[in-house]
Amino acid sequence: MADNNVKKWYVVRAVSGQENKVKAYIETEINRLGMGDYVAQVLVPTEKVVQVREGKKVTKDRVYFPGYVMMEANLAGEIPHIIKSITGVIGFLGEVKGGDPVPLRMSEVNRMLGKVDELTVSTDTHSIPFNIGETIKVIDGPFNGFNGTVEKINEEKRKLEVMVKIFGRKTPLELSFMQVEKV
Repeated sequence: MADNNVKKWYVVRAVSGQENKVKAYIETEINRLGMGDYVAQVLVPTEKVVQVREGKKVTKDRVYFPGYVMMEANLAGEIPHIIKSITGVIGFLGEVKGGDPVPLRMSEVNRMLGKVDELTVSTDTHSIPFNIGETIKVIDGPFNGFNGTVEKINEEKRKLEVMVKIFGRKTPLELSFMQVEKV
């Protein structure tokens, strides 16, 4: 018998602020119905945020995609219907009204789970795409759209020191290779 219990990742839209409750409800319901074989895991992607409260550093988990719960499941038979009827669930992401939930692509899943594709990390680290004195354009961050001149190149950190003219004054910025492009 072929194993057609293939699980894919889906995004469940939940009432914002209730992500962890929705995750708990889904898990409880799936277990109660004995459908654990169909649902591998339910995740609420979070990031650790350090806040200073009354002089103390407090680490808090903040929901990374408010209103979304990730779920690795085989949406066979009644499963989508069961999930949708759970308190706090709005529906699945990517579905046409009344259509099927659309699974995430593996690259999206990896990005959400924080596994950066190995390929992007190991891009040719030997070649430096910039030269000192070259004019570049900032394409990311608060200085997006500004042009600047490359002053220094830090190979190990893959960072550039760029002189940018802001309000008529030259200001040095440290930017990563990814935040700039050649003009």
